[in-house]
Amino acid sequence: QVQLVESGGGLVQAGGSLRLSCVASGTTFNTYVMGWYRQAPGKQRDLVATITRSKWTNYADFVKGRFTISRDNAKNTVYLQMNSLGPEDTAVYYCKAERPTTIYWGQGTQVTVAS
Repeated sequence: QVQLVESGGGLVQAGGSLRLSCVASGTTFNTYVMGWYRQAPGKQRDLVATITRSKWTNYADFVKGRFTISRDNAKNTVYLQMNSLGPEDTAVYYCKAERPTTIYWGQGTQVTVAS
């Protein structure tokens, strides 16, 4: 069993920054592809960014150049640095750990961007 705990969300003004963290326990963290997803009220959950165990990254078009995903395998932690935030980034952000036959989700952390 894998537990994922996100933190770092909150209220920020437009143009501001936040850094989300997701700590994984109960797992060999470096065998998982880690990702951040987000879900705004009334909308589907969308991919934000993913990072492989080799640290190859992939980003949704709407965050390219603004968000950076990274991971520290020694700390079992994945991060999402978010810059130049806008109201459209308001959502619950979820951490995901994935292997070919296994997926785990965290509980999510709320990010609210005030205009």
